Amino acid sequence: MAASHFLLLGLLVVSCSFVALAADHGPLQDFCVADPTSSVMVNGIPCKNPMLVQANDFFFSGLHLTGNTSNPTGSKVTPVTVAQLPGLNSFGISMVRIDYAPMGINPPHTHPRASEILIVIEGSLEVGFITSNPTNSLIMKVLHKGDVFVFPEGLVHYQRNVNGHYNTVAIAALSSQNPGVITIANAVFGSKPDIAGDILSKAFQVDENVVSQVQAKF
Repeated sequence: MAASHFLLLGLLVVSCSFVALAADHGPLQDFCVADPTSSVMVNGIPCKNPMLVQANDFFFSGLHLTGNTSNPTGSKVTPVTVAQLPGLNSFGISMVRIDYAPMGINPPHTHPRASEILIVIEGSLEVGFITSNPTNSLIMKVLHKGDVFVFPEGLVHYQRNVNGHYNTVAIAALSSQNPGVITIANAVFGSKPDIAGDILSKAFQVDENVVSQVQAKF
């Protein structure tokens, strides 16, 4: 009888362990304000002493300001991640403001650690994402003020202001305190050191001279 009780107890422990491993761990405290000065290396950012936490650790000001879109892409992303708002640490959320000049783009990019939900605040915006191989289908739509669109985690996506005369503004929320961003053109043609020209020539089916010209821009 005792042996069967121990067996039952063991099965319960194993079952509970599998349940625990199958879900994200919940916070073990009220907050974990990021301490960027810490020398401790962890997957994330160590916590600031809670006795030293202040209201400003949970505060950011600046999303009311228009971003400078005087650049080749005609857009400006103003991020609010754990790097700008330490109180986001361990919460799994962040946000950005994106300003677009007339016909400006937020070029094709991915967020390796987050899905994204975007709302247009002013103007009109073409948005799209591309499904994974082998279909590589473009899922695209034109949004207007108040419209919302979702970009799945890790998929290449972009936005473009379809208005040639007026700026567009959008706000996006992301499902990570540090979503990361990989701009495709910058990563492929602007890596340090360069990816070998013959590799990119074969990948893009263009002459190596074309590859060199594009790399020179990054």
